[in-house]
Amino acid sequence: MRPIFGIGALAHDSHFSLGWVLGSTLLVWAGPAQIILISTLGSGATAVQAAIAVTVSAIRLFPMVVSVLPLMKTPKTRRRHLVLVTHFIAVTLWVECYRLLPKVPRERRIAFTHGLGCGLVSVCMVATTLGYGLAANLPPLFAAAILLLTPLAFLLSTARNCRQISDVLALVLGLALFPLISMLHTGVDILISGVTAGTIAYGVHWWRERGHA
Repeated sequence: MRPIFGIGALAHDSHFSLGWVLGSTLLVWAGPAQIILISTLGSGATAVQAAIAVTVSAIRLFPMVVSVLPLMKTPKTRRRHLVLVTHFIAVTLWVECYRLLPKVPRERRIAFTHGLGCGLVSVCMVATTLGYGLAANLPPLFAAAILLLTPLAFLLSTARNCRQISDVLALVLGLALFPLISMLHTGVDILISGVTAGTIAYGVHWWRERGHA
């Protein structure tokens, strides 16, 4: 489950209204994209710049959509039947679809995914409201702790899903490189450290696979 308490707290700390952050939860849905939207607009960027940043972050979801939709399509399925499903597909729904859809008859999978997606969005909107309210009423130290939930949840989720040495290497290198690259004050420290760590990890994976071929 994504760090929704932290998103509510982040929105409050960035001086956005509760209605605004609930609207972004409903329409943007993916947690990282919401964080990018709030942080870019909160730092003074224009709406166009924020939209571009969110769009770029959403590209990571495209492989998830492509891999999940064939699990629920039937010969009678039309494109309009998949619009809401496509909107709901983020990391949480993607994982749950692979776990649960094989147990559901194919002709009922779209309806099942609609129900699951609506349930997840509803829970997230309630938790976002709670996070927003807690950030408004707790002492600054505890409010800061709620904000910390967002990066901590993503870190633990990533670590839990590491299955290969290359996954672990990418995570460790990313964490190690970020403090060093942040000293350069490039403004895109996370992007540079992430791309560098991912490229090195992919190179190691390719080298290992080629050595066993």
